Amino acid sequence: MLKTRILTAIFLLSAFFLALFYLPPLGWSMFATLIAAIAAWEWGGLMGLGNNLRIMLGGAFIFVCAALVALEPAALGLEDGFSEAAWALGRWFYLPAAAFWLLGVPVWLRRRLPLPKSLLGLLTGCVLILPTWLALIQLRQAGATTLIAIMATVWVADTGAYFFGRTFGSHKLAPSISPGKTWEGAVGGGLAVIVYGFVFSSKLPAVLSGSFVLLLSALILLTVISIMGDLFESLLKRQAGLKDSSNVLPGHGGVLDRIDSLTSTLPLVALVWLTVVY
Repeated sequence: MLKTRILTAIFLLSAFFLALFYLPPLGWSMFATLIAAIAAWEWGGLMGLGNNLRIMLGGAFIFVCAALVALEPAALGLEDGFSEAAWALGRWFYLPAAAFWLLGVPVWLRRRLPLPKSLLGLLTGCVLILPTWLALIQLRQAGATTLIAIMATVWVADTGAYFFGRTFGSHKLAPSISPGKTWEGAVGGGLAVIVYGFVFSSKLPAVLSGSFVLLLSALILLTVISIMGDLFESLLKRQAGLKDSSNVLPGHGGVLDRIDSLTSTLPLVALVWLTVVY
């Protein structure tokens, strides 16, 4: 099992970095669309849909993403005019995503609401997956290394939470959702993100790096949102009776298992980025 997990991780990282650094903008958009389609297929599994409906759902996401690529190429960095078009398109995705994660998910987690097996469940999947797809494409315009640095914030939070939780963890964060998570781990993840953020603060826009309070608040919020993304998927999997969102990644589960925290953080980072830079 460990060998399988390591080999899969090597393959995933290799594929991701090769795509990120070497694919042209259209190729990167296709790569992000593949991720979104698999995530949508897994979302259908969380909803309890049959295999044929799940395949149709994944195909529908491919169609929607392809349509956006064709209709809004400038907003995706595929032609000139990104700075003008990016926000015009992004607001329709990032503002609903921000409302969902900041207002809706806390209530959802508190009340342990089930995922609706209806149009509302499909719309929830759209609010979760499509803004992440768009953020992956638009944030790449800031540079491949910048996108990695943003994603690394989530990885730092997860790593800090793991080690602090293992060492000091005794108070459960959400035992009925994810028994392994502790408050000590959450605090440790937050501290790791704060250190990481301040070390690289010179690379951030001046509006953030120039204010200690604003930067600290942003880093804490980012950590909280990251944890919420993880807990949200854990709740849906537990309600669906699933250990993983799928088994497409041997030893690692599914795509949603790997991007759960990114679905909550990337759209909010993209929203702030477009607001500050453009």
